[in-house]
Amino acid sequence: MKGILFLCVANSARSQIAEGIARTLAPPGVRIWSAGSRPTSVRPEAVAVLKEIGIDISRYRSKAVDDIPANEVDVAITLCAEEECPVFPGKALRLHWSLPDPAAVVGTEEAALTAFRKTRDELVQHIKTFFSQKLVT
Repeated sequence: MKGILFLCVANSARSQIAEGIARTLAPPGVRIWSAGSRPTSVRPEAVAVLKEIGIDISRYRSKAVDDIPANEVDVAITLCAEEECPVFPGKALRLHWSLPDPAAVVGTEEAALTAFRKTRDELVQHIKTFFSQKLVT
């Protein structure tokens, strides 16, 4: 069985959004995880913007990299931009998709949601492209 791990620092926004999207788009049998180097909690904005497209991550929780079965991960994708990305200790193909942290946006609730939507939409495109390249079968 193949596995994909999405990594960011807090495992609260980008990696959680990626996990939710990838679970809906992944071929059968592909396992999907997300984790962070300093996990906190899932951002309500991440839950909200995925709910807008019919994906429910309301029961997801933030996880540390050590919580993931490293021997089952074939691809580790880091999603950091301005911060230092977590290190994945396992043997896996490593990819990097540089995405700004939507949780760092300061301003109104609508400004935050706009940033989370942009991240969601970018991740949808990245993940669709990834699966269409058949790197994981």
